[in-house]
Amino acid sequence: MPVAGGYLRYVALGDSQTEGLGDGDDVHGLRGCADRFAELLVVDNPEVRYANLAVRGSLAGQVHAQQLAPALAMKPDLATVVAGVNDLLRPGFDADEVAGHLEAMFAALTEQGARVATVTFPDIARITPLARPLAPRITALNDRIRQAARRHGVAVAETGLHPVLTDPRLWSPDRLHASPLGHARIAAAVADAIRLPGSDDSWTHPLPATSHAPSRLRTVGAELCWVGSFLGPWLARRIRGRSSGDGREAKRPELLPAGPLAAGRLRGPTEAQ
Repeated sequence: MPVAGGYLRYVALGDSQTEGLGDGDDVHGLRGCADRFAELLVVDNPEVRYANLAVRGSLAGQVHAQQLAPALAMKPDLATVVAGVNDLLRPGFDADEVAGHLEAMFAALTEQGARVATVTFPDIARITPLARPLAPRITALNDRIRQAARRHGVAVAETGLHPVLTDPRLWSPDRLHASPLGHARIAAAVADAIRLPGSDDSWTHPLPATSHAPSRLRTVGAELCWVGSFLGPWLARRIRGRSSGDGREAKRPELLPAGPLAAGRLRGPTEAQ
């Protein structure tokens, strides 16, 4: 439960979305939904400390095996657990196995007294038509996440239910990671899920309509560009048995004051910066 004046120790567990890919870069630094959520926590309690254990490319089992113990050692009063998309993309995906890892983390963190939040996943087939075969997997995993969350009192940000979360403007060019605006929406959704003071459901509101839809030719061209720029390299890593997270460590492995994250850049919860 939160301490007086808000949560004090926030730990984020997960993969590339939690690490912040799509919001910044590896040269100047990544921001992402967890950083943005920490900034919202600072508004409620300037003393909050924040750690981010996420590593890109991690499967749910790897998040469980490598991040849970360090997270528990920090004794968080608030934690986010978001994983499963990398599993969805693997040929041997097993929704029960993935959900089992998530539930084990939910159980361990809540039993220690942490407030835990997670998310459901939007249908990426509406963002990337070539991913249409993954739709049943997403539905199956989301259903299991909801069930596990109910059993352990975990707050669920239902980013899988609202159409705005499949608006292409909320996604980076690789279509797997949120854009800065998308990361801001996810952070606002989690804040709303835990009823953080000042939060609301504005993250569910649609973006302003665009002036016109892209032509069929432009759409086909964009698909071919995406295949060459992102899908091809991803498949090449899979064939070599490599991961984008190989050799990488968490960007923020210790609890540190979250205040500096927010300095000079706090705006409304759904604004991109």
